[in-house]
Amino acid sequence: MLTIASVNVNGIRAAFRRGMDTWLEKRTPDVLLLQEVRASDEILADHLAAEGWHLAHEASETKGRSGVAIASRLPMSAVRIGLKTGVTGDTGRWVEADLELAAHEGAPARSVTVVSTYIHSGTVGQPSMDEKYAFLDHVTSRVADIAEGGGYAVVAGDLNIAHREADIKNWKGNLKSAGFLPRERAYLDRWFDDLGWRDLGRELGGEGPGPFTWWSWRGAAFDNDAGWRIDYQLATPELADAAVSATVDRAATYAERFSDHAPLVVEYDL
Repeated sequence: MLTIASVNVNGIRAAFRRGMDTWLEKRTPDVLLLQEVRASDEILADHLAAEGWHLAHEASETKGRSGVAIASRLPMSAVRIGLKTGVTGDTGRWVEADLELAAHEGAPARSVTVVSTYIHSGTVGQPSMDEKYAFLDHVTSRVADIAEGGGYAVVAGDLNIAHREADIKNWKGNLKSAGFLPRERAYLDRWFDDLGWRDLGRELGGEGPGPFTWWSWRGAAFDNDAGWRIDYQLATPELADAAVSATVDRAATYAERFSDHAPLVVEYDL
């Protein structure tokens, strides 16, 4: 069984101060995909100092912002950093690696491509929204290439898009909000309908509403489960067929949260 966990940590140092290390020790994922690391290579390595982790990380060019990483118990045979799009704020948003699965019980050795991505949040009417769409165009090109290659692949992370009404508690009040605009949601339609990627959080998590993965720190959003499902694990058909469970590790209480996002954990029977 291969366990892949993805989580926007909202700053690796802050997350560990709030108890992420306890969650990590209990969950023991084989692969950990992180977003909003907001730290240097050295700081990330210090926080994931346990033996056996192989690390790939793209920090943002802007200190204290963005940052995506892959931590894997499986060896990495290749690492590809960034999409090099030229879009403003595109660093610290895409890292991918080929991980090597050992042969076992007659199954041959093979690789699985994993991606950790953090899409821009965007603000309606501001340049950041144009930057988000431009980056999504580059992501679409890359996920098309990965899908065309076939095999095992997963693209995971904080996409900052709720795909359907079931993916946001107050969808009626957010029809004109960034993260739920028709143009944004159409990118996911294309990835699913045209390119064949499968949304494991929805396939294995039920019809909804939810399970949500992000709640504002403010007010009673968490206690009222007034959240958004904006964190995903998208798999190629061959890998999706091996997925057996998808769980959102929602903290038991507000005080026990280590981020404003909850981890999405998928188990694959490989």
